[in-house]
Amino acid sequence: MAQSWKDNHALYLVTIGLLAWLMPGAGHIMLNDRRRAAVIGVTIILTFLVGLYLGSIGVIDPVGAKPWYVAQIMNSPVVFLLGRLSATGSFPVYGRPNEIGQIYTSTAGLLNLLCIVNAIHMAHMRVTERTDD
Repeated sequence: MAQSWKDNHALYLVTIGLLAWLMPGAGHIMLNDRRRAAVIGVTIILTFLVGLYLGSIGVIDPVGAKPWYVAQIMNSPVVFLLGRLSATGSFPVYGRPNEIGQIYTSTAGLLNLLCIVNAIHMAHMRVTERTDD
């Protein structure tokens, strides 16, 4: 008898977590919670884009601003690509726009980390409720 991929609990939770990291809200879409997914996706993506608008791609600095970069990478793997692009040095940002942009993009990343944990928790609770019945 073929097992459902939801029957492999660990793989299911990892898949939900990876989807939630790849695209904010995608983990909740897999859980059929579309309204929450829309709120998460719009909020996190707009917050991240406002940070990029205020400070340019230069706010993503994997070398000179390591703590900020760690928070920013929680947005999506796209941040890794933007960090490699900004490392060329052709996007310098100084002063207040840099600080504010880093705060916005990092806040978006930390919010997404919270949503990733929430999606994994919701998936775990749904699987355990189903097996308790």
